[in-house]
Amino acid sequence: MRYAMTMDTKKCVGCSDCVVACQTENNVPLGYCRDWIVEKTEGTYPHLNMELRSERCNHCENTPCVRTCPTGASHVIEGGIVKVTPEECIGCGACIQACPYDSRYFHPDGYVDKCTFCDHRVKKGQTTACVAVCPTKCLTFGDLDDPNSDVSKLLRDRKWKVLAPETGTKPHVFFLT
Repeated sequence: MRYAMTMDTKKCVGCSDCVVACQTENNVPLGYCRDWIVEKTEGTYPHLNMELRSERCNHCENTPCVRTCPTGASHVIEGGIVKVTPEECIGCGACIQACPYDSRYFHPDGYVDKCTFCDHRVKKGQTTACVAVCPTKCLTFGDLDDPNSDVSKLLRDRKWKVLAPETGTKPHVFFLT
């Protein structure tokens, strides 16, 4: 089992419902976030292309954040979900520096925090909070190893990209284009 998420850049309207749902579900302190909306414009006027996308930890297969953590607080659990154990984190920031996606932050309580693919919900057979509330259904969560999962079908049927492929992290967040 390898969990992954797809994000349809053609459907996202940048409403931030995913961000608010994550903050609420995971008790993220005000002023912090585990996911966020990016607006990217490319091209030269008048030939511009704008893309909205919901970004978060990419739950990579090749995890520089885990390798650089001196205490083992950053680790990978079943399904390839990358987690941080707050009690083991010394707040050194090595994982923040190692992450090519800028997906980690210092929690005000002194540890590093990030998206967990809502593993507490997934263990109960639910989807992530961000996927559950998305009004345009641009986010999909599932098992890459299941060829019949919605994630696998979308990756088979649509064009997609990952962020920073040159890093070799093998991210599990895919952006449908």
